[in-house]
Amino acid sequence: MGSTILAIIQTMKFLGKSRKHLRFLRAMGPLTAVVLGTTFVKIYHPSSITLVGDIPQGLPSFSIPKSFQYAKSLISTAVLITGVAILESVGIAKALAAKNGYELDSNQELFGLGVANIFGSFFSAYPTTGSFSRSAVNHESGAKTGLSGIISGTIMCCALLFLTPLFEYIPQCALAAIVISAVITLVDYEEAIFLWRVDKKDFLLWTITTTTTLFLGIEIGVLVGVGVSLAFVIHESANPHIAVLGRLPGTTVYRNIQQYPEAYTYNGIVIVRIDAPIYFANISYIKDRLREYEVVGDKSTKRGPEVERIYFVILELAPVTYIDASAVQALKDLHQEYKSRDIQIAISNPNQEVLLTLSKAGVVEMIGKEWYFVRVHDAVQVCLQHVQTMSPKASDPSHEKSSFFQRIMKQRREDISVSELESGNSQMRSDSTQDDPQLEPLLSRRS
Repeated sequence: MGSTILAIIQTMKFLGKSRKHLRFLRAMGPLTAVVLGTTFVKIYHPSSITLVGDIPQGLPSFSIPKSFQYAKSLISTAVLITGVAILESVGIAKALAAKNGYELDSNQELFGLGVANIFGSFFSAYPTTGSFSRSAVNHESGAKTGLSGIISGTIMCCALLFLTPLFEYIPQCALAAIVISAVITLVDYEEAIFLWRVDKKDFLLWTITTTTTLFLGIEIGVLVGVGVSLAFVIHESANPHIAVLGRLPGTTVYRNIQQYPEAYTYNGIVIVRIDAPIYFANISYIKDRLREYEVVGDKSTKRGPEVERIYFVILELAPVTYIDASAVQALKDLHQEYKSRDIQIAISNPNQEVLLTLSKAGVVEMIGKEWYFVRVHDAVQVCLQHVQTMSPKASDPSHEKSSFFQRIMKQRREDISVSELESGNSQMRSDSTQDDPQLEPLLSRRS
């Protein structure tokens, strides 16, 4: 019986959409389903069909709670219901807004829900939410504005006052057919295909939410969907994208070597860009990746003086909008770890907030003001100068006797072009008395 009524509703909906002179059939579908189902039950009295049953006549009376002894035990339930109500209401509102091409004001929706629940509580009403099924039925009936809610509410009050005896014989399968017919239009199959093509993770989230909703209900489906989505967000946040940068030939631009295979790196230097805020949840992952890049290196073309290992790690912090105390402490530990292995950190292009945090924590002084740069290219030029002194071709007994940090902490006096350094055969010039203005650090040293 339910399938027959559903077929009738869908046929009337199709005729109403395809033929202008039969447009009225689209709105009459739900009413026709109820009338046909009730008439069939009234005539044949089938025992296998479940009916709505007796509904008390009248409206609940106004009342004010006189005792709050159950308030404490209801807090957890109220919080859960509130969360589900917000998710369900905003979810169906966004779906209808996207379907009809208008902007949704979530604050206005939540304000309306709050007012409705406050007034409804004085009449022993159920919690008010934006129901998927009722909203879909309302939309399929042709409703366009909030006036439809006032009209349907008025009709509902009149029905509860005078028509409840007629509802006793309405079959539940007829009501289910109305809901199914309305909800079908909200399922966007093209969106699922789009998600499959664009992002498999979003498609997986869509599949989990849809399956859970079908078998366990809307409330559970929404909660599971939100939970899985939060899990994805946490995973992405704790495992941020980190890229090893290389220089594009003929430019001073440095880009991800995975995205630009033609980009080349330099011997003894690794340039790393962190594409996320740095905080306690992802600092361990970042440190692990830095150690991996130091040991494993990369497969891109390397240029510059030939050295046996990494001496400089340049951190490109332009995408980093925030760094917390845990990350600052981890950065200090990383600096000490690198220092024990004769590796120097250089910082490139940190924003004002990040730079202020590092300064307050003493990281700027620890690493050295001269190792903060405006551009990655500036940092690379300086590091190349120091790598040149460590190359076997430029080494001498005096260099071997001095320690690594004693050599690199000397004031920069040389002005060696990058083209010369890339060859690995240039000699240090001692007659240069002026620093290259392009090599000026981000934080100038004060006397």
